[in-house]
Parts: sequence; structure tokens; C-alpha cells
Amino acid sequence: MSQTILIVDDEKEIRELLRLYIEKDGYTVLQAENGSAAIKLVDSAQIDLAVIDIMMPELDGYQLIKALRERGNLPIIVVSAKIQNHEKILGLDLGADDYVTKPFDPLEVVARIRARLRRANSTDSGSVLLNVGMLNLDLSACTLYSSSESIPVTATEFNLMKLFMQNPGRVFTKQQIYEAAWQEDSIVDDNTVMVAISKLRGKLPSDCGASIKTVRGLGYRLEEQK
Repeated sequence: MSQTILIVDDEKEIRELLRLYIEKDGYTVLQAENGSAAIKLVDSAQIDLAVIDIMMPELDGYQLIKALRERGNLPIIVVSAKIQNHEKILGLDLGADDYVTKPFDPLEVVARIRARLRRANSTDSGSVLLNVGMLNLDLSACTLYSSSESIPVTATEFNLMKLFMQNPGRVFTKQQIYEAAWQEDSIVDDNTVMVAISKLRGKLPSDCGASIKTVRGLGYRLEEQK
């Protein structure tokens, strides 16, 4: 069954350009001209990934990302003319999984969609459940919880926890973390990883029995609290 991609942009020409390339790659495409229309589609249709602009009327991209994150872990790729570093950080901090700046190569966007969906749909052929402290990561259901409490995470955060929980105590560099979470070889900005780690730390309960530690000059590790 074809996976469905939602394109949200107030510029029809951009939506149509992306639609042509995405449909050529075998996906079904739905379109929305603003954030309000996008929410209605997400609430009424099965969407597998959303490609979102930031500057839109009625409900902008930042508000839309926040609303989608309140609804679940739908993979989100931002495609925006906002190129300032703090704008990218804000988008990622709110829950976007990837950020592409305009003008863009449609083939790059399609490649990022494929990569993001592979990560969202992948399961581990070995253990289905990873445990560190009171944290449990269900690889088949793509869910994280502490005891019986569900912890909402983005696709990127899920990838981070999978990396850490498969190797508790091991130190990972920012480059290794970026490659595992974003599925790209070259890190764009150290802040990208730092913001993602900070956001993830904020979601882990203080009594979960594990924490993400900074190892100065080296990277990060997940440490079980005895």
C-alpha cells in the first residue's frame, strides 16, 4: 500500500513541484495551503509524513509542528526560506525531524523523505523491547515509556533512544549521534545535536532510572542510575 505524504505550503507552485517528484517516487500526496487545513487532513486521513513550510497564514509552521506533536509521532520535514540558525533550532526543538532550506533540490527532499520513512518503519530483527533502568523502548511499536507512563517522542528522538539503549554506558560522539538519528553523513551544526539531546532529556522522568550524561570533549552516553 502506498504511503501518504502531506505537503503544507501556501505557495501552490512549490506544492505542485514537490507533488510531481514525490508521486514519481511512488507515494500518494495530499496538499494543504495552511496549518489549519493540514490539521483537518491529519485528523481525517492516514498520513505517514508531513513536509511543512514555516511562513503560512492562519496557522504557521511552528504552530503546526506543535499541534502535530500533541497528536503523535508523525515524521516532520520542514522546507522553509528561513535560513537563520536559530530558526532551524526552533523548528527542531518544537519537534521537526529534519530541516531543508529554500531554494531546494526536489530530489534531495524526496531522498530525505525516503530516509525518514525507513527509520520510522524499521524494526529490530532481534530484541523487540529494550530496557535501561525503568525506561522501555518498544522497537516494533516505536514507543518509549517509563514504567507504565508513555513518553511522547519524535522519530529523531526515538532513533536517539534506540542508539543509547542498545549501548548503555557507551559514549557516542556528536557525529555518531547525528548519523544515527538523522541518517546523514555530515553534521550541519553542533547545535542540532545539542538541542535534540536537551529536548530529549527534558522528556525523561526524573525517576526513570537512567539519564543522558555529557562527557566533556567526547560526546554523550546513557547512564543507568543504580
